[in-house]
Amino acid sequence: MEEYGSYNWNQQGNEPQNNTPMEPKKPHGKNNKNAAKWAKKIGAVALSAVLFGGVAGGVFTGVTYATGATAKAKATQTESDSSQQTTTTKLQTATASTSTASSTSSGSMDVTSIVQSAMPSIVAITNKSVQEVQNYFSMFSRGGGTQEQEVESQGSGIIIGQNDSELLIATNNHVVEGADTLSVCFADDNACEATVKGTDSDNDLAVIAVKLSDISDDTMSKIKIAEIGDSNQLQVGEQVVAIGNALGYGQSVTTGIVSAVNRQLEDSNSENGFIQTDAAINPGNSGGALLNMQGQVIGINSAKLASTEVEGMGYAIPVSTASPIFEDLMNRQTRTKVSSDQAAALGIKGQTVDSSIAEAYGIPQGVYVAEIEQGSAAEKAGITAGSVITKFDDTTIESMDDLKSCLEYYAAGETVDLVVKIADNGSYVEKTLTITLDKADTSTTTQDGQQGQTQPGASGQDGNLQGSILK
Repeated sequence: MEEYGSYNWNQQGNEPQNNTPMEPKKPHGKNNKNAAKWAKKIGAVALSAVLFGGVAGGVFTGVTYATGATAKAKATQTESDSSQQTTTTKLQTATASTSTASSTSSGSMDVTSIVQSAMPSIVAITNKSVQEVQNYFSMFSRGGGTQEQEVESQGSGIIIGQNDSELLIATNNHVVEGADTLSVCFADDNACEATVKGTDSDNDLAVIAVKLSDISDDTMSKIKIAEIGDSNQLQVGEQVVAIGNALGYGQSVTTGIVSAVNRQLEDSNSENGFIQTDAAINPGNSGGALLNMQGQVIGINSAKLASTEVEGMGYAIPVSTASPIFEDLMNRQTRTKVSSDQAAALGIKGQTVDSSIAEAYGIPQGVYVAEIEQGSAAEKAGITAGSVITKFDDTTIESMDDLKSCLEYYAAGETVDLVVKIADNGSYVEKTLTITLDKADTSTTTQDGQQGQTQPGASGQDGNLQGSILK
């Protein structure tokens, strides 16, 4: 081989012979041929390396491209699949870490900060309804007499969601029951008309809806959806804040501690326990928010459960109990009262079975069917005399008034499911029946419990308010 610089490599190329600088020797003869062979081998190896590198690079690029394309295809498919799913409105719940923090002092805000954060989520609700009241002049003459007057009641609500066309508000069922018209007043004092989305009378919960098209952009910028916490994390002694439309004066704030959790109350229809607090919950607070010190809703206040005989004992429905009910109600079809020419009927005569009758006679609470009209929708659906109607299209029925109120939102010809309990050898068997509603006779108002609608325009003889009821 050639000798370069200060190293003289032997023909085997193993190690240097000496360190003396030398001039390169001129290759010739056999050595020249060997050098040519080695040059060819080295060139072949180099060419192979280049080709191998090119192929390997191509394979790597191809695999990378294929992997990326597959991932992209999977992502596109996932997006496509998700876009085809039905959109469901859900509550804006707190993360696990922030919810757990509610049981500790870490991350807590002061009351002022909580109020500033939560107030845009709280609304005042006004319920206007027409009720029959005793005629004052009839007290001085023979026979009884009633007249219809418009009654206004006040309560509270919490903004819990929004869909494509509606703002959704949670409240108590007793705040909105029997409403002819509902209005919601937001944090900026602007009011909009609302409609009932769904109710659960057993748990005293309801969701109402306001059309987004009825809410100004300015109002939308000043309100927000409440953050839902975890009431299961509450501890006795933990500080809480209550916000609501107390006494109908507008939003007010009280504070206190959790006095008890899972408190059972005899006067409630709910089988679930309640949060007891010494924060003042007054008439008008019903449907308002009970908040932890992270500003999260952990209870729905209910003045209905309060007593005027004691102080420092307010109650709230735990939000962990209410959340699944709210998610069901907020995804139901929004209904408005139908016109008189569309009014529907079942074709029965019935009687309310309240809790006292149910307990005394062992009859399920609801509407006892005393008589079935021949050829009516009830007869065609298989409803029999002696059975008890307990649900109408997923709405719990506890009285004739509940049943009549439901029918106000359904037109003749619509098909709905009824849950009835049928007597069977001393017990009652639950059965679901599908019924297509009859057209109601609106010419008269029935007084014996027969299903029908009152004559249109029979509301409010003098148009005056009887007064304001706080709930």
